[in-house]
Amino acid sequence: MTQRKRSRSIRNAAIVGVSTALLGVTAPVTASAAGGSAPEALTWSACEGTGLDPRQECATLDVPMDYADPDGPRIEMAVSRIPVEKPDARRGALVLIAGGPGGSSLNDPSGKGRKIPQDVRDTHDLIGFAPRGLAPSTSVSCGLEYGDLATSKLRPWPAPDGSVDANMTTARRVADACARNGGELIKHLSTANEARDIDRLRAALGERRISAWGVSYGTYVGAVYAQLFPHRTDRFVLDSVDNPDPARVNRAWLAAHEQGVEDTFPHFAAWASEPGNPDRVADRAADVRPMFLRLAARLDREPIPWPGANPEELNGNVLRQTMLDSFAAPSRYPTLARLMRAAAEGTVPPAPQAPPEAVLQNVAAVGAGVLCNDVAWPRSAASYEKDVAESRAEYPLTAGMPRNAMLCAAWPYPPREAPVRITDRGPSNALLVQNERDVNTPLSGALRMREALGRRAVMVTVDSTGHDAYLANGNACGDATVSRFLATGQRPGRDVYCG
Repeated sequence: MTQRKRSRSIRNAAIVGVSTALLGVTAPVTASAAGGSAPEALTWSACEGTGLDPRQECATLDVPMDYADPDGPRIEMAVSRIPVEKPDARRGALVLIAGGPGGSSLNDPSGKGRKIPQDVRDTHDLIGFAPRGLAPSTSVSCGLEYGDLATSKLRPWPAPDGSVDANMTTARRVADACARNGGELIKHLSTANEARDIDRLRAALGERRISAWGVSYGTYVGAVYAQLFPHRTDRFVLDSVDNPDPARVNRAWLAAHEQGVEDTFPHFAAWASEPGNPDRVADRAADVRPMFLRLAARLDREPIPWPGANPEELNGNVLRQTMLDSFAAPSRYPTLARLMRAAAEGTVPPAPQAPPEAVLQNVAAVGAGVLCNDVAWPRSAASYEKDVAESRAEYPLTAGMPRNAMLCAAWPYPPREAPVRITDRGPSNALLVQNERDVNTPLSGALRMREALGRRAVMVTVDSTGHDAYLANGNACGDATVSRFLATGQRPGRDVYCG
């Protein structure tokens, strides 16, 4: 890598972890997806930047942009590693697969590596990477208008009256920008291609098989990899698990938010009504839900100006989006509670600090490409209007957003291949770990993955709240079960519950 490229990569590496948090047999390229010329061995060098483990090394891997043309144009994939700490005990490589789409694990060997138990670090190299399209890998951008980068705009919140007309207009505008500015690469962003990139990485590492820890969207990437390359898998952990429904894919992930909110809201309400809580919003847990609904409805009618925020007003959908963001971890509950208290008083807190616009542009483009290329979305406003009306009636907290039209409703490129169907064919070497209350990947979707994998998997259900279970928002029982599996291969004989 040239010094100029390395400098650009290091400048971006510190911030590529930002994610949108925005959700049959595959054809035609399957087990030989790493086709074309064999990947060269990786050339490792010290990683520059701040806050990294000094042992973390960086490299760049060339992969095909189009796996249907493996000897055609190439793109760069930024990768990292922390080598095994006991070489004599080394078993192999543990690939860390980030969520998103739009998340990066490039710095996870340093970050998550500090939490991973010693006996796992003694036996495995820790491997991170920035997925295709995400800087410092060869990157894409749609060049969106700044207002369209707001999370409450990227999520398809309907108008206060339930209309989806504005969402369809936004979808056309944003999709047109991606077609105009995204270049050839945006057509080749997909989960299947990320899985193929991982297999090129496996080959470049010189590994016959790899282990993996996939989180959130990374669970779908991991499941797709295990389906395409079943005999290249060793110990696979899927943490906070996506529904693999091949007919809907990311549409099912978005739709799951309505149930995820219902699963989580009672936990938030109990916290938000505790005596002595400085961010308490109500005297009784039963009062928190109607308070939230009243505030959202009032803000729909009378938004409060919010200088410096995007958008520059606190409206009902911004409050609802803050709820989604805050429910990802109980440690974020104060953000929602403080916004509710401010809104009740007709004020706003200081505007939240946004990541640099270039990062938002990059992450939004990667998310758009993967979500829209993986599966075709309906293009008729009428179909969304019907679904939104049903969702609003049944799940008022999310106001119809989970069944609404993302930009994929106007995406100009048809999917290049059918979604990968996850099946029970392959080695029995997967361990699923799932919190009972998870707003982003609810238990109901994880059970669909468990069903699809059949005998290949065992599932650990954790009595905990928040997104990301292992070493994050889970509990000691779940963490110990996963750590034991990664370090020794010992897996429960059947599904277990960690209370």
